[in-house]
Amino acid sequence: MKRTDVINAYKEMSRRRKLNILIPIVVLMFVGAFAKHRLIDRKKQAESHLQDKEMDEISGIAASTLNKGFYYVHNDSGDTSRFFAITPDGKLHTTIYYKGHKQHLGAIDVEDIDVGPGPVPGKSYVYVGDIGDNGSSRKFITVYRAEEKKEWGKDSLANTVPVPINLKYPDGAKDAEAMMIDPIEKLIYIVTKRYDTVGVYTYPLKYRNDDTVTMTLRTKLYFKGIKPFKWITAGDISKDGMTILLKSYEKVYYWQRQPNEPAWRAMQRPPRELPYKQEKQGEAIGFTPDSKGYYTTSEGVFAPIYYYEIPN
Repeated sequence: MKRTDVINAYKEMSRRRKLNILIPIVVLMFVGAFAKHRLIDRKKQAESHLQDKEMDEISGIAASTLNKGFYYVHNDSGDTSRFFAITPDGKLHTTIYYKGHKQHLGAIDVEDIDVGPGPVPGKSYVYVGDIGDNGSSRKFITVYRAEEKKEWGKDSLANTVPVPINLKYPDGAKDAEAMMIDPIEKLIYIVTKRYDTVGVYTYPLKYRNDDTVTMTLRTKLYFKGIKPFKWITAGDISKDGMTILLKSYEKVYYWQRQPNEPAWRAMQRPPRELPYKQEKQGEAIGFTPDSKGYYTTSEGVFAPIYYYEIPN
C-alpha cells in the first residue's frame, strides 16, 4: 500500500470517529432546543391581554395591598389624571380619577406607579409617578400619594384627592420612568432612564402637601447594552422590601437585599438577570404580592400581559 493510501485511510477513519462523536451531540442539541421551546418558551407566552381600549399606553403596574388579586396600571403622557384597577386577566374593573397638579392643570407624563406605606401606620397608599421629562426641562417632577380604598376592587368609577410632592434633582433635570417605594426605609426611589449610567435618587415618604424638595443622589448604575435598549423603563420593590426589580427595554434585573441594607446599596452589586420576553415597548413591571413572580405589560391597545416566576 502506498504511503498516500495509508494517509487517506487514516483520514477516513478519523472523519468517521468525528462523525460518531458529532452526530450524538447534534441530536442532543436538537432535543435540548425542542425541550426549551416546549418547557421554557411556552412559559413566555402572554398570560392575557388588556381588555379595554382606554388602557392604550400602559407604563406602570403595581399590586394592590387591600384588594387581593388586583393591580393598578396607568397610561403614559397624553392621558388625563387617572389610573386603573385591573385583574391579571386584563379586565378593567375601576377607573380612579385624581386631580393633577394645579401648576400644570393635570398630569404631564406619568411613568410609574407603586403601592406602599404612608403617613398613617397600617394604611396602604398608591403612589403615582409623574416623573417623565423627555427634554430634561421640568423645574420639578411630581409624585402623587392617595390612600388606597377597598371599593377600588369593585366595578365602578372613583375619585380621590392625592397629596403631591414636587421633587427636584440635585444635579439638574433628568428623564425618568422608574419609581419605587421602599417599605423598609420609607423612601421614594427614582431611577433615571438615559445615558451610560443612571442615577438612583431618594426622598423620605414623610412630606407635607405640595412640598418642593431636593432628592438625594445615592448611587449611579451602569448596565451593558446598546442605547436605547438598555435604558431603564420601570422598577419595583417587593411588599416585604427584600427584593428589587429594574427593567430596560430588553432585560429584567433582580437584586436580593440583606437585612439592614439600603436598597440602593444592594443595587450596587451585580444584578441577576431574570426571564423576559421583549415586548413592543415594555415599560411596566411589578412584583406579585408574595414576591415569587412578576408581571410585565407594554404600550398599545390590547397589549399582552406576561407573568414570570422568579427561578430559585
